[in-house]
Amino acid sequence: MELKKSITTLLFATCLAGQSPAQEATEAYRKAPFEELDTFAVNDWWNRNECWITPMKVERDEVLAFGLYTVARQTLKLTAQLYPLYPDESRDVYLDIKENGRWKQIAKAPVYDLGWSAHFRIADWDDTKDTPYRLRHGDAASFEGLIRANPIHKDEIVLASLSCNSNQDRGPRDNYVRNLRIQDPDILFFAGDQSYFHNQHTAGWLLWGKQFRDIIRDRPTITIPDDHDIGQGNLWGEGGKKASTYHGDDGGYYYSPDYVRMVERCQTWHLPDAYDPAPVEQGIGVYYTDYPIGGIELAIIEDRKFKSGPLDRVPMMGERVDLVLKKDYDPDALDLPGLTLLGERQLAFLHNWAQPKPNQPIRAVLSQTGFAGAAHFSGNLENRVYADLDSNGWPRSGRNKALRIIRDANAIHIAGDQHLATVLQHGIDEHDNGPWSFVSPAIVNNYWSRWWKPSEEELAATSPIGASKLPWTGRFKDGFGNPLTMHAYANPENADHGAGYGLIRFRKRANQVVFECWARSANLSQDNASQFPGWPVTIDLTTQERVK
Repeated sequence: MELKKSITTLLFATCLAGQSPAQEATEAYRKAPFEELDTFAVNDWWNRNECWITPMKVERDEVLAFGLYTVARQTLKLTAQLYPLYPDESRDVYLDIKENGRWKQIAKAPVYDLGWSAHFRIADWDDTKDTPYRLRHGDAASFEGLIRANPIHKDEIVLASLSCNSNQDRGPRDNYVRNLRIQDPDILFFAGDQSYFHNQHTAGWLLWGKQFRDIIRDRPTITIPDDHDIGQGNLWGEGGKKASTYHGDDGGYYYSPDYVRMVERCQTWHLPDAYDPAPVEQGIGVYYTDYPIGGIELAIIEDRKFKSGPLDRVPMMGERVDLVLKKDYDPDALDLPGLTLLGERQLAFLHNWAQPKPNQPIRAVLSQTGFAGAAHFSGNLENRVYADLDSNGWPRSGRNKALRIIRDANAIHIAGDQHLATVLQHGIDEHDNGPWSFVSPAIVNNYWSRWWKPSEEELAATSPIGASKLPWTGRFKDGFGNPLTMHAYANPENADHGAGYGLIRFRKRANQVVFECWARSANLSQDNASQFPGWPVTIDLTTQERVK
């Protein structure tokens, strides 16, 4: 109470003197519970040099940056994202909806100073109609959008999949927004690495929102953080423990749990309620959940949070513990007892989600990365990688547990992260007895590309897929010994470096899924719009076969 009173007194004095809070350092202002993190947006942020990622000091009628929402089981969850606020500004955000042409306030929510987000949960939401919404802060700031009706009566539900918004390009994303508005997906899925500014999440998150705000404002959007969002090059979460080094090879989270919680609050609070919300170690939360929408069912999982770290568990087979760079090795030596991928809690959730239902809906599992090491070169064509432990091809036993449940659900898998778009059918005990997977391309891919380029020995042992126009398709095994059948890949040998996005069409009546892969430079408003060679790929879920 005394601290609040001292802040109020100081602010009142500076106002009388004609000074702004930016001109007076407020030592009484609450400090962030971490150091050297999010420095452009915490503590006396207004006294810092201007942020080199995106401006933090915006006009006060612009402080409402964007909104994100989902509606599941008639419950609306909506996050309002703000730019940093001065100490004397209101910490309340209001939610209005438009009824009969007039705005009506329905809720008020407080702003978290860490991450500058506010959150609304509205039960008994009428999801049978489109509802305009407006977020308000102060006297002038607002952000408007549309909460869409549940598209339950549509036969084709469309989901757009994007990830890896690299900091090598901080410019606008007009091509993506323009094309997506033309294609008009029902759901947006951002699979991770929305921010690459490791220790400056708020600034990076605001930049992402500025880039995509005009497509996320009027449709449900799924965002899940990956390793770069929480400030690590790789993440083996190992149940939330503390990592000993920045690289985190021993498993866990390197940065403050308050920072991790802030990232997850901003990116995942608006998702449907977590299946099992009990936190993991260090009080870090979880968000894995299911999301029924439009007559299809989505499972959103966290394939990094429980995964074992490789350090001191697997033998070094190169300069880094996560990459096998030597050809002569035993894949079985990488799959040791006690290693975890999804963890027992998530496996229990997936098992429950996968149970058969009357009039079985089309199902999809959404996560950060793919369940195979489906790349041969990483970074450049001199860097041959035989196995990448950052992929979910490892650990093999944990990967097989997950894929069996996904197969039993007759579901497909959608992910990002790999900087190489692929469509493949997994094998578990043998080829082609597992689920189908679409890893969508990176939004920006001119920094760290990957290539699918099998060796002559591998190609001699397989036959290309007859339905594909690409040469290096067929049955292979990844570096962990996992069977996979490659149907399509988008190597970065084009003007876009393989950058783009995925579009998934769920055709309910036909029980089919269509995978589309669009290049970053595609322009759907003109005639030069085409997909990457090898796409589209259509899967019949009744037979689990590709439609020729």
